[in-house]
Amino acid sequence: MALTFSRSADFAIDKPAGEACPNLSTDFRCGIHSRLRSKGFPGCTVYDCFGAGQEISRRAGTSWREQPGQAMFAALPILRQLHELLWYLTEALEYKAFEAEVRAAIDRVEGVSRTADLTTVDVDAERAAVNELLLKTSQLVRGKQSKKKDRRGADLIGARLRGADLAKANLRGAYLIAADLRDADLRQADLIGADLRDADLRGADLTGALFLTQSQVNAGRGDRTTKLPPSVTRPSHW
Repeated sequence: MALTFSRSADFAIDKPAGEACPNLSTDFRCGIHSRLRSKGFPGCTVYDCFGAGQEISRRAGTSWREQPGQAMFAALPILRQLHELLWYLTEALEYKAFEAEVRAAIDRVEGVSRTADLTTVDVDAERAAVNELLLKTSQLVRGKQSKKKDRRGADLIGARLRGADLAKANLRGAYLIAADLRDADLRQADLIGADLRDADLRGADLTGALFLTQSQVNAGRGDRTTKLPPSVTRPSHW
């Protein structure tokens, strides 16, 4: 209901915000969920609201279809970002680094996420505070690396990186769209915010990759030889 999408390689149709997707069933499930890619909706398979949509519906006590409105639509992207921060912070706890700071950050973000009017939340400030902590965690886990492995925000669209040694590399926010990462070593690489759309991950080793989300994995192209961290599952379309 809340999101908009345009006819493209990711979506088969145009849909404005506030209008129900024609594939939305009366039981609020997707009528073509198991066939999204074959039906021309691969964009749906890589979107994750991190539970924000469900939480907003719970608070409102009704569904998006029964009570559509700008208040719910405006709250969704804000709560989604806060829930995404909580996802990263929860992973950071696993590394046992800066544990007290991480737990304090989780408590703070959880408190902010319960704000009655989410449009008053300074999301940029929350992201900046959490990002500083995630950076510290990443640097500690990855250790000191050469400048060659600092590819933060790099334009690697279509790059030929087959078999590349990217272990513990900083790939935060890197554009890896359609990159050839076959058999690449990505162990403990920081992949927060990296764009892996159509990246060839066959045979790649992502064991222990930091802050890798399910939506990022879903966006890539892998196979049974791709090694993934336990926090994500192998997509059915691989």
